[in-house]
Amino acid sequence: MNIYLKLIWAYLKIGIFGFGGGYAMLSLVEKAVVEPGWISETTFTDIVAISQMTPGPIGINSATYIGYVAPGAVDPALASTGWGLLGSVLCTLAVTVPSFLLVLYASHFIRRHRESGSIKAIFNGLRPVVVGLIASAAIMLMNAANFNPNGIDSQLWINIGICAAAFCLAYFPIKYKEKKIRIHPILIIIMAGTAGYLLYGL
Repeated sequence: MNIYLKLIWAYLKIGIFGFGGGYAMLSLVEKAVVEPGWISETTFTDIVAISQMTPGPIGINSATYIGYVAPGAVDPALASTGWGLLGSVLCTLAVTVPSFLLVLYASHFIRRHRESGSIKAIFNGLRPVVVGLIASAAIMLMNAANFNPNGIDSQLWINIGICAAAFCLAYFPIKYKEKKIRIHPILIIIMAGTAGYLLYGL
């Protein structure tokens, strides 16, 4: 049962200090749940992938998933649906309640002082930090668990190719009959999942 108290404390800290959105807080989440050994790095990257594909903010989705799997991974006696749901609820509340209260107060404060030069200066300093945190999360996910989980060189290069293709499809528009068309991210996810099944599932 001690794992639940540790999860609540970890996600309270993430909810209070996780600035910049879900992607920016991924490195903080990894440090909080992977380093203590609650879940493996491979499981963490799988959870991130599932959290990105499912509706809702990635930070909240990952808290829900990690809260579900971590208790059972730490203590086999807690590896049941009921204990998993309890962990999901506790982690989700722990990460959202502090953020909700902070945003509620911050929005009221900023609305009152939005013309203040100090507030504008603070946000001018925070914007590039958020970009750096998101870039850090992207680099953190470029690991063996994502690109070469089985230690096979051919699989590594295939996965790098899938990653590069997904980036190009998402970032660069396709010219068609004098129009520029951007591929929807959901379609890219479906295409990548289909490619993975054809390459590794058959």
